[in-house]
Amino acid sequence: MVHYVARRLLLLIPILFVVSVIIFGMSRLVPGDPALIMVGGHQTTPEVLENIREKYHLNKPVWEQYTIWLKNTLTGDLGESFKMKQSVSVMIGERLPLTLQLVFMSIVLTLAMAVPLGILAAMRKQTWVDYLSSLFALAGMSSPVFFTGVLLVLLFSFQLNWLPAFGAGKGFVDNLTHLLLPSFALAVNMIALIMRITRSGMIDVLSTNYMQTAIAKGLPRAIIILKHGMRNALIPLLTVTGLQIGFLMVGTVLVEYTFGLGGLGSLIINGVQTSDYPVVQGTILFMVVVFLLLNLLVDLLYAVIDPRIRYQ
Repeated sequence: MVHYVARRLLLLIPILFVVSVIIFGMSRLVPGDPALIMVGGHQTTPEVLENIREKYHLNKPVWEQYTIWLKNTLTGDLGESFKMKQSVSVMIGERLPLTLQLVFMSIVLTLAMAVPLGILAAMRKQTWVDYLSSLFALAGMSSPVFFTGVLLVLLFSFQLNWLPAFGAGKGFVDNLTHLLLPSFALAVNMIALIMRITRSGMIDVLSTNYMQTAIAKGLPRAIIILKHGMRNALIPLLTVTGLQIGFLMVGTVLVEYTFGLGGLGSLIINGVQTSDYPVVQGTILFMVVVFLLLNLLVDLLYAVIDPRIRYQ
């Protein structure tokens, strides 16, 4: 297991190198002069602008800018925001808790809804329950996250006035209330997908000989489903869930912008709008690292769920 983890971590090095090149190159495609943005649009002399470009290495060739940024990143220094004059690492640390709350609530909502609905659809195969779940899954997977967010705001905030539409709130209860709508908007696609994966996995498991034997012995239905069936259906479910958690980190960009939240997603959008290269580069690279580590964690969990799986 240790050797497997070491190999996987070593494989992350070339992946992160390629990703860093792409991130750096894409950030340079953002229109606008960072030097002009840093002076706030005020009139200034060419000498001042040149000094700013010199300080932040903006007057150097792109490949040299990348080399400097990569060297600093390897030491844990993600740079300083052009606009806020603050360390990017500090800015990420300040906004990370809100994004993690949003992602965690989305995962909880997904598992609480998708798994029971998927099991129910499998047990009621080819009935109105199954057909209704299929319809919901189709609608959920077809709806973009920003469109779902707007619909939820219009229904639950403006029409019914049940939940707040914008902001993160203050205090535990208020924070939970404010994050409920954005969490559900972020989770809808994942709920639809996990529900279908759970249904397919449970149908396959229920048709196996050992499950038929357990049913013939007259074991309680709950024990058959939860103890014997669900455990064997978890492998594909875990695979998809692990990948979807990574995509949730990406989805937060749109959700946070739609609901006016100040997490990592809004930090990236603000960085793009103001040509704040260090913010865009550092935040996206951080999210990529999180995504890759989550995939490694999912692979390790396979061995916990299924003892037959061993890593060399």
